[in-house]
Amino acid sequence: MGADRAYRRRTIDGHALHPQTLALSYGYDPHLSEGAVKCPIFLTSTFVFRSAAEGKRFFELAYGLRQAGPAEEPGLIYSRINNPDLEILEDRLTLWDGAEAALVFGSGMAAITTTLLAFVRPGTTLVHSAPVYGGTDFLLQRILPQFGVTAVAFGPERTLAEALREATRRGPVVALYVETPANPTNALVDIAACRAAAEELESPTPLGRPLVLVDNTFLGPLWQQPLRHGADLVLYSLTKYVGGHSDVIAGACLGSRALLASVRGMRTICGTMADPHTGWLLMRSLETLRVRLEAQAEGARRVAEFLRDHPRVRRVHYLRFLEPGTPEAELFARQCCGAGATFSFEIDGGEAEAFRVLDALQVIKLAVSLGGTESLAEHPATMTHADISPDEQRRLGITPGMIRLSVGLEHPDDLIADLRQALAA
Repeated sequence: MGADRAYRRRTIDGHALHPQTLALSYGYDPHLSEGAVKCPIFLTSTFVFRSAAEGKRFFELAYGLRQAGPAEEPGLIYSRINNPDLEILEDRLTLWDGAEAALVFGSGMAAITTTLLAFVRPGTTLVHSAPVYGGTDFLLQRILPQFGVTAVAFGPERTLAEALREATRRGPVVALYVETPANPTNALVDIAACRAAAEELESPTPLGRPLVLVDNTFLGPLWQQPLRHGADLVLYSLTKYVGGHSDVIAGACLGSRALLASVRGMRTICGTMADPHTGWLLMRSLETLRVRLEAQAEGARRVAEFLRDHPRVRRVHYLRFLEPGTPEAELFARQCCGAGATFSFEIDGGEAEAFRVLDALQVIKLAVSLGGTESLAEHPATMTHADISPDEQRRLGITPGMIRLSVGLEHPDDLIADLRQALAA
């Protein structure tokens, strides 16, 4: 499919179309699918070639045996390599972040793992922000070291510069991995500063310096676009805000076509792509991304304000509550377009008191994950971040009395009523 085709058009008479408009039709030609207004689900494992020569050409591109010609794109071979639902979805995912290309995976962890495996090698190191999602922390601190890769964290008690000095003593740094805002504390990391630090180092990567990788799951592409601030690749758990309905598991990696070529090859061999039905569901979800995220963000603002004023709540980790004039508040204003709808709050007491609040909820569901249409609450210290030691949790600001809340599409007054009675319990 050529970039000049009508279904790839991004402007009308010089007017640039918005992502929320393009998300409804970009990359899809109804006339190639019997006129169906929505992309069908291509539930097929393999695709028929018109000729043996065509099959040869398709495999040459798929395995990087030659460069693509002008306007030539990979042909359909096998759904482990490519599939129409995933290709159209990947086109549409690029719109919000302003990326050249995107790849979709079977989960957020599949996206993170496959991307890192494309660049790390035994004897190399990577530097990452802390805290990060518990699964990511387990991969960085327990899995990758088994393959000779060292991960060094920076965060509340160690600066990025200190972490880089330690990492370079252990081996060449291939990546700066950043989760911002952090799960579950909403701590921010300066993406531009990470890029500047990466520019000062040499590294055996395609760019000759460490890559800057940013997990943007917590805010989603509406409220933060890391590529605009110096990130090389952006990672998502599409399960969360992009999927938005708690009915799919998927992930994505976005960036330049050149960098994603290595990730695509790793995905093909590891088989970590998403399935066609998941791709179809995610295309459905992208159509309502803006309206969902705006409604959830407004609901979260009202709920956070209620919690801030409640006598049993010690602190609310909500981005709009950052102290004006502080470096954190200035970074938020520079790097983010909104505060999102997931945040944590700390209550008086510890684990027992937090459990009593969670057990008393009636509208808000006690479950992990975030970004769905329903509101969810969980206890990070014993659930999503249970693999992190209690001492490390304290250093990272994950307290026994912390509850993480993902605000959905319920009426904010109902969520406030639910939290009021739960806190009274």
